Amino acid sequence: MDLTRSEAAALLRDMDDVLVLAHENPDGDAVGSVYALALALQAMDKRVRPCLDTLPHTMEGLAEGLSFPDFTPRYIVAVDVSDRKILGVTGAGLARDCRVDLCVDHHVSNTHYAQETCLDASAAAAAEIVYDLVKLLNVPLTRRLADCLYTGVSTDTGCFRYGNTTARSFEIAAELVRAGADIARINKIHFETKTRQYAALEREALANLTLYDDGRCALMTVTHEMIERSGVQETEMQALSALPRQIEGVLTAATLKERDPGEFRVSIRTNENADAQAMASLLGGGGHRAAAGCNAYGTRAEAEAAVLAAMRTVLRDQGLL
Repeated sequence: MDLTRSEAAALLRDMDDVLVLAHENPDGDAVGSVYALALALQAMDKRVRPCLDTLPHTMEGLAEGLSFPDFTPRYIVAVDVSDRKILGVTGAGLARDCRVDLCVDHHVSNTHYAQETCLDASAAAAAEIVYDLVKLLNVPLTRRLADCLYTGVSTDTGCFRYGNTTARSFEIAAELVRAGADIARINKIHFETKTRQYAALEREALANLTLYDDGRCALMTVTHEMIERSGVQETEMQALSALPRQIEGVLTAATLKERDPGEFRVSIRTNENADAQAMASLLGGGGHRAAAGCNAYGTRAEAEAAVLAAMRTVLRDQGLL
């Protein structure tokens, strides 16, 4: 069942012993939203525990000094998770098919796997929905909450540069600044800092970037060998996805990251209203119009060919190729 924000807030008000989950390899929106919701429920004297498969080192500050009790959860809430198959359950020791009582999400491709879903595909980030839930729950907007929410909104909008950014995004950001969000520190960490390991991987990845169709399509593949040579952490690689799209003339760009032999995680980014979600859906994935993800299988050449074919199909359907 789809819930409004008010209905979702009412449901949360009645919950206790709540486990809050994100997706695998959580990004800034997932981490910020999960911790913000957990902090809000904790402020209401509820037992709650945020649980992530991994915490990117760039976001360790959001969790620093926090303490959450251990308990057997009665309710499970998923935030920023469009599909059960990417639900981050490893850290919680749960099965992928566990019952999810509430999903709070902003992906148009949400599969409605949860018992109840609070979905707003017009929101630039899940953190924007969580911000509204915090207000509806009458929880004071502390500096720590503001840091979590600003991390979510800023990272999913590319520091307010992506096409998903709305006037509402700026309005929420302004309120978070008023609440004390340390935007200088957060922006520095996420948008102006690279580890040496990531810089080494970025250099090698860009060296094998290939353009197709007069530069309208771009493919960049990151192999196991490249990752091992660089020593980069999995969570650091998220920034790679934005690089090919920055090349002048590129309408759609895909970054393939080898996960296991014969399996690649694909991040698709687009310009000029090209539909990334439609491309990803052809390969069993989903996401947003300008940013989506899926998996591709086979050898590197086979995976690249499948992704390129999906990109070309959608561009032709849109009259862009």
